[in-house]
Amino acid sequence: MDIVLWVVAGLVAAAFLFSGAFKLLLTHEKYVASQSWAADAPRWAPKAIGVLEVLGAIGVILPAVVDVAPVLVPIAATGLVLVMVGAVVMHVRRREFSASVPSVVLLVLAAMVAWGRFGPYAF
Repeated sequence: MDIVLWVVAGLVAAAFLFSGAFKLLLTHEKYVASQSWAADAPRWAPKAIGVLEVLGAIGVILPAVVDVAPVLVPIAATGLVLVMVGAVVMHVRRREFSASVPSVVLLVLAAMVAWGRFGPYAF
């Protein structure tokens, strides 16, 4: 199960690193053109979410790899779960049900990492 958690954490980290970098590197106008929800959100929201996603992506891998404060891994995973809860709620409120599917998948994967690393497979 430890290997499965490493693989899932790697997938979660890659997905959130890509998503966060996308939010951080694009201009607000380009991001709004590609993601309609951002038009209704405050201008700072995509960048703030991008920062949280990048930090979470780093947090689910780096502390365990360097063996410095590995307790941060499940904390980072829990933070990503909270980010995805917000994403799912936002998509459901906007009636974007098909867009909520990737958010639900990432929520479940991040929750799996949090559960495993807080619980039976902690570092």
